[in-house]
Amino acid sequence: MARVHISLLLCFALFAVQDGLAASVPRDRSPMTAVSGVYSVTFHLNIASKLPAGSTITCQARITPDQAGLNLMNSQPAAFPVAAAGLATVTGSTATCVAEIPFSWTVENARGGVLLSYEIDAVSNAWSAPRPLVASAWQSIGVALPAAGANLSVNLSF
Repeated sequence: MARVHISLLLCFALFAVQDGLAASVPRDRSPMTAVSGVYSVTFHLNIASKLPAGSTITCQARITPDQAGLNLMNSQPAAFPVAAAGLATVTGSTATCVAEIPFSWTVENARGGVLLSYEIDAVSNAWSAPRPLVASAWQSIGVALPAAGANLSVNLSF
């Protein structure tokens, strides 16, 4: 009976040591790819009601590499989100706002493209402190990567 317990303990000890050694061995990684360029995000807005005098419309856009489907045991170093903002030009009942986002990353999967998030805010300066009038935001719109070093225009209409 004692031999059975000792044998089982030795088996468990060997599995534990083997598991620990396997965890310390570096895993094969997919080749990393350098990607860079500029996203030019243009917002075309239809203004349904008249804004108070002195109001401004701002736009913000953020891109994050879309690395969906990565093996978490074999993941890439962080590629951080990049953001930019713009101030709209208002003409009558329409407005146009542009946010230019330059980026340069090293990613594991260049086919993944990026996830685009944005926010549009209308702010009135008619009071003693700026007050938000309208805000709109959206998260995680999939967009392809531009050709290496190129600009990619993204047009959004509301």
